[in-house]
Amino acid sequence: MNETAITPEVVAQHNLTREEFEKIVEILGRVPNFTELGIFSVMWSEHCSYKSSRVHLKRLPTTGPRVIVPPGENAGVVDIGDGWCIAFKVESHNHPSFIEPFQGAATGVGGILRDVFTMGARPIAAMNSLRFGPLDDKKHGKRNKAILKGCVEGIGHYGNCFGVPTVGGEVVFDEAYSLNPLVNAFALGIVRHDQIFFGKAEGIGNPVLYAGAKTGRDGIHGATMASAEFDEAALEKRPTVQVGDPFLEKLLLEACLEAMRSGAIAGIQDMGAAGLTSSSVEMAARAGTGLELDLTLVPQRETGMTAYEMMLSESQERMLIVARKGREKELVEIFNKWDLDAVVIGKVVEGERLRIIHNGELKADLPVRALTDEAPKYERPLASPKSKVQGPKSSRIDLEPGTLNFEQQLKKLLSSPNICSKHWVYEQYDSMVRTNTAVLPGADAAVVRVKETRRAIAM
Repeated sequence: MNETAITPEVVAQHNLTREEFEKIVEILGRVPNFTELGIFSVMWSEHCSYKSSRVHLKRLPTTGPRVIVPPGENAGVVDIGDGWCIAFKVESHNHPSFIEPFQGAATGVGGILRDVFTMGARPIAAMNSLRFGPLDDKKHGKRNKAILKGCVEGIGHYGNCFGVPTVGGEVVFDEAYSLNPLVNAFALGIVRHDQIFFGKAEGIGNPVLYAGAKTGRDGIHGATMASAEFDEAALEKRPTVQVGDPFLEKLLLEACLEAMRSGAIAGIQDMGAAGLTSSSVEMAARAGTGLELDLTLVPQRETGMTAYEMMLSESQERMLIVARKGREKELVEIFNKWDLDAVVIGKVVEGERLRIIHNGELKADLPVRALTDEAPKYERPLASPKSKVQGPKSSRIDLEPGTLNFEQQLKKLLSSPNICSKHWVYEQYDSMVRTNTAVLPGADAAVVRVKETRRAIAM
């Protein structure tokens, strides 16, 4: 197959600026090929690199006496005592939810659940924070309603089928979110202090396994799409939205936890944004090692897939595992028992480089640090909004008797979408599965008990 020529148009299609492309050429000492360009484009996207927000996120406090795992891993971990920890993650899936509300929101839930159980934790609760445009908007009200309906259904579908209680959340409507939804999903799990796993490719010579669902063409460039602007043209990008299978993810959860108990896993990472690319690059970067992967061995559900497509596919419910040398067969048997694919596709090597082979040809040879720690960082210009909403100077309101119909005003307030009951939303979520929910949705906070302890978690 002829290699795609790297032209300015091709670079622009990958959402890379001219300056970023020139930096890539400088790093490699040559022009990247098409597969390498795709890898750089997803790893340097805002969604993966946080190139515009990292400078601000660094200012947040991230350490404390109970913080076991700070930012940088698949999920944060905090000690709650009695030898137990909670692992939790919140992540946005805004752009996919605008394009395809049901699948966009559903796979947002699936992604954070994988992040949590990748740490060795069993998910016990989920929440969400949602923002939508006004439902009565004359121009966009119909589309805003469709986004709301699809997102709520998608969240409920994935959580209910997977078997995690969705115990709370919030829904807010404002003009700022018209055709510009915010869909933030949160998951929390529990794990023993001495049973936490990390996404590191440790141990030179250790085999690398692909486990879970087969790879297809869905979600290709999902990470770069998630970093793009919202507009009507984005609706044409439905193929870049991933399609999830919560029942398969439930099998993946049980298989992973069983594999972890076997002691045969040295490192594990889920294939989320940027799929096999991000999981392999991040695992190698954290460990200071390299990886050599043969894509010919990757389980595929579509024929004729290229190295570019396999590296950038965001097919859901997949894991990348570094096994302890000589114990890979145990892991394959465990995953096969759960009716999941598990195959050795590579190994850990020295040299902090990612080498991709397909059909006997070297398709990519890249330094992992350039894809992660050395990704561009920008401090974008800041400005105050043109119009500032001024708060009242006093909380006192003087009214003449009879000038205000309080009953009418109360009804008007209670009918506001931002104040009225959100029962329609959370009644679609199973909040009692696993029977640990002590305080149900609708209260100020949900409370979930931690079995085997006298502790509970309020969130």
